[in-house]
Amino acid sequence: MNTPDAASWMSQFSDPTAWQAWMKLPEAGMAAMNGAMNGALNGAFNGGGTPAGLATRLMGDFGASLAPAKLDALRNDYLQKAARLWQDVMTGKTPSLQDKRFSAPEWSANPMSAFSAASYLLNAEFLMALAEAVEVPAREKQKIRFAVQQLVDALSPANFLATNPEAQQKVIETNGESLTKGLQNMLADMQKGRISQSDESAFEVGRNVGVTPGSVVFENALFQLIQYTPTTPTVHAVPLLMVPPCINKFYILDLQPENSLVRYLVEQGNTVFMVSWRNPDQTMGNITWDDYVEQGAIEALNVTRAISGQDQVNVFGFCVGGTIAATALAVEAARGRKPAASLSLFTTLLDFADTGVLDVFVDETQVALREQTLARGGLMPGRDLATTFSSLRPNDLVWNYVQQNYLKGKTPPAFDLLYWNADSTNLPGPMYCWYLRNTYLENKLKVPGALTVSGVQVDLGLIDCPVFIYGSREDHIVPWEAAFASMGLLNPAKPKANRFVLGASGHIAGVINPASKNKRSHWVFEGGQGKGSGKDASRPRTADEWLAGAVEKKGSWWPEWASFLAENGGAEVDPPAAPGGAGYAAIEAAPGRYVKARGD
Repeated sequence: MNTPDAASWMSQFSDPTAWQAWMKLPEAGMAAMNGAMNGALNGAFNGGGTPAGLATRLMGDFGASLAPAKLDALRNDYLQKAARLWQDVMTGKTPSLQDKRFSAPEWSANPMSAFSAASYLLNAEFLMALAEAVEVPAREKQKIRFAVQQLVDALSPANFLATNPEAQQKVIETNGESLTKGLQNMLADMQKGRISQSDESAFEVGRNVGVTPGSVVFENALFQLIQYTPTTPTVHAVPLLMVPPCINKFYILDLQPENSLVRYLVEQGNTVFMVSWRNPDQTMGNITWDDYVEQGAIEALNVTRAISGQDQVNVFGFCVGGTIAATALAVEAARGRKPAASLSLFTTLLDFADTGVLDVFVDETQVALREQTLARGGLMPGRDLATTFSSLRPNDLVWNYVQQNYLKGKTPPAFDLLYWNADSTNLPGPMYCWYLRNTYLENKLKVPGALTVSGVQVDLGLIDCPVFIYGSREDHIVPWEAAFASMGLLNPAKPKANRFVLGASGHIAGVINPASKNKRSHWVFEGGQGKGSGKDASRPRTADEWLAGAVEKKGSWWPEWASFLAENGGAEVDPPAAPGGAGYAAIEAAPGRYVKARGD
């Protein structure tokens, strides 16, 4: 089954009245209200503007079917709940609104608003139940579920001034100023081409984010290499090379001093090198995946080794940066080289069998379309990528800001992580298309010899070094079970060389969890009996087995990783007296100019 074009399909529901006309209270009073409700109940499941009418249209577009018995059960459940809701309204009982979007007192204080929200929640529940009940393969069901969720979230009464009592009250309290300010916010965002999620005037790269001291010691057309200034009397002899994702920018790992992973690592006695990918412009439209591996990760490895004087370095990769780093080490292994003393992968996919909700964007039709337009050259705009990721959590990353910025006229608060999230990067078309097809669509990276990169066949099992793998428990981009799957691909002959740590929260917030704040939790494996250690206990083969034997520990998991790096860091030596060396001189101060190039 091919997914209908998202833009054209969603445009069918751009008019909120198609959804809201049958769930809002008529203005003519209780008699008309009674007739409207009876009409909705009597007309339910007969097409038109009813939830079943929308659902039938939806399933038809996706080629899905639903067993009559399941439809009858859903219909009966819906009608019973709708009747109870109407009975509550008629007896003056305010509906209970168990949803944070409707938690403000204005929703419950106004009977029309309370009924509107309660009706919306009931209809949303029904549509999502329909999506779960359709009879299609799992992958297609996920696409249907995603499309229905997008529709449901977009048509919340909280998203429209006419049905949002909070926004209406704000207009009254401010004598219309909130409406004027909201319009200004919307026009400004239209010029930027995106919704503002943070007060972007509060931050500047190099001024108050990305400020850990260091120097750019190498650059080519693809990246700059930053060497950070040591702060400890001695350092581990083996340096750490950090390969961040090329989607967004490296300073997610170096936000403000209090939540900078880079600063923490330097303070632990590591000599840290960071790849700062260039934000591609039109001159880079022909860059390939091989280029990111050879001229990117492998070149960074060679320069780090030359500057440090070490044969091996500790290698770190985050998200797609981890996929690039692991591919680079597999290429080097095929050439008979072992440049890594250890490999650390954070929220990284090597086995793409479970790609979470991103799977809805990847099928043969969609990948082929990208290849037609980008495989021979061009750029995948960072703005499009940002929109895709925002759609994964629309209530938090889209509609929340529509309500706050536009309907209520508020300025979003300063938040460094969301500032970074809006600092989009482009991707070269050939690289992006290769990545989509060979990993997300065909899942070839995990298969020994299935892919050729930089002229050699890739076999991840040839990477010979200790491995630290981190996954976030609520990650919707890299499900933690998918991150755990790398445990079976690396060091297949000696699984005890691999260590997995699970953290709380999501894809980004789970990683950026400073040790000094002692927040959240993490889990380490201790064999299910609380005995042994993560590195010595027998290794589980599945994520479920691992979790069954894991122990929860309070606070950040950063010290777990710091211990792993220390174990593989070699002797304690004097810190380098100056950045660079071995023919590599400091070019400019960190964070460098590459990271400051905006994609929009």
